[in-house]
Amino acid sequence: MSRAEATKARILHAATEEFAAYGIAGARVDRIAKAASANKNLIYVYFCNKDGLFDAVFDAHLGRGLDLVPFTPDDLPDYAGRLFDHYQKHPEVLRLATWHRLERGTAVEHPAAAEPARMDKLASLEAVRKDRGGTPGFAPATLLTLVLAIASAWSPTNAASMPATSVLASDPADCRNAIVEAVRRLL
Repeated sequence: MSRAEATKARILHAATEEFAAYGIAGARVDRIAKAASANKNLIYVYFCNKDGLFDAVFDAHLGRGLDLVPFTPDDLPDYAGRLFDHYQKHPEVLRLATWHRLERGTAVEHPAAAEPARMDKLASLEAVRKDRGGTPGFAPATLLTLVLAIASAWSPTNAASMPATSVLASDPADCRNAIVEAVRRLL
């Protein structure tokens, strides 16, 4: 890895922490540069501005990052469980997605970074639906939305999640089992 690539990687790592904690408006380029041990001007050279840096972080975590959780349209309960596991290991993913929704609003219905993967998932769900003889049920877009919502049920970014003191929320294995069962029943 070249020195420039290493610096860029440090900036992206520091920016991930900063944006996850403070959002786009609250993030400070000075703090990112300091945490990355990088010259502040390099952020502008590599990413143009703070919004460009957020887009790069968002793309890394939601566009390419969710590819780490293979989509299994014929086994959505397991997929939801694996998404839950991913969110447990990488809480910044849901925080970044929440900040994106809050600060970018509905101007971008589906972020460009996540759109190709989303479209592939919808096509896969439709193919499974056709293979099963057009089984009645939720449309692919609705089904995907529900599965994603269930998988993130115990995220701190979910206003409806149970407090950490509840019996179920205190044990991640119980939460995961409930998510898998909920998706199974949904189907």
